[in-house]
Amino acid sequence: MSAPAPAAAVHTVDLDSDGWPLEATARGPRPVPADRLLDHFAEELEPPDWATDLLVYVHGWQTRPDSALSAVQRLLALATSQHERRRALYPELTPWRPWTVLVRWPSRSLPSLGGYRRIRDRAHAMSTDGHAARVIGRLLGYLDAHRADPSASGVLANRDGQYLHLVGHSFGCRFLCEAVQWAADAPGATLGWSTPVQPGRPFTVDSMLLLQMAAPRDAFTATFTALAEAPLRGPVVATYSQHDRATGFWHLRAEKRAGIGYAGIGTAPAPVSAITMRGVEEPYPHDVLDHRFVSVDASEVYVRGSGPAGAHSDHLRPESAHLLLSLADHSR
Repeated sequence: MSAPAPAAAVHTVDLDSDGWPLEATARGPRPVPADRLLDHFAEELEPPDWATDLLVYVHGWQTRPDSALSAVQRLLALATSQHERRRALYPELTPWRPWTVLVRWPSRSLPSLGGYRRIRDRAHAMSTDGHAARVIGRLLGYLDAHRADPSASGVLANRDGQYLHLVGHSFGCRFLCEAVQWAADAPGATLGWSTPVQPGRPFTVDSMLLLQMAAPRDAFTATFTALAEAPLRGPVVATYSQHDRATGFWHLRAEKRAGIGYAGIGTAPAPVSAITMRGVEEPYPHDVLDHRFVSVDASEVYVRGSGPAGAHSDHLRPESAHLLLSLADHSR
């Protein structure tokens, strides 16, 4: 097995305002031709043999491309540090070698109610009228097809399977939910968690971590209704903090109700397990996370931040890395 790449190494997929991927040319970025989409992924995104886990990260509101890259690099560094210091908490992650794809999209606006609504509407349009859900869905399908299969008995026994995890922040969570829901009309496959096996999905996701999601508390029963039947092996885990003004103050004024990132998951098509975010030395037992929907109160952790967003972007914490590693560990 070749040596792993640095933890901070991240591959990017840039979407335009219609949700279509861009490629670099001598004349600047241009949309990838539709008949070359999978070829483009193959040219730019080849999961290496050394990777144990594949991560797809989608950023949120008010994030510049360079800031999105810095954010995911920071999360990866925190995860690497946490794993190195407290390996006993993750007995199945031997080793932990993540390979990451960052999906970037035009999320900048004025820090105002109008700006919030503009990006909310753009994120929704990119995934519904636009192409973002299908493009990210095809990206996940491509990664699923090109990873070592963790459902193969020999691979699993040797712990050499590559596991696929989704991480979103703010409005980026909507893109991931739409992408996974897009694939929910085909039968699916599961393995390590308690969800039953249903072969035939276009891809299978091993965990989904939604950090400070910018969506109404009933989004999983009103909008993302198919997630209960989606190609998810593991749980949908959403954090929230009452110090998050973006999904509290701004979301309340824009949508007349608080967001998941402020008040947690309200209703869902399956029971919601409510837990408190744990410290970096306190384990998450399997049965704590093994639910279709898990709402994590991070109000004692995500506290930093000033201005209109409050603690909305205070998710780059060791505790977040601990939660991500725990989900990866329990996927085995």
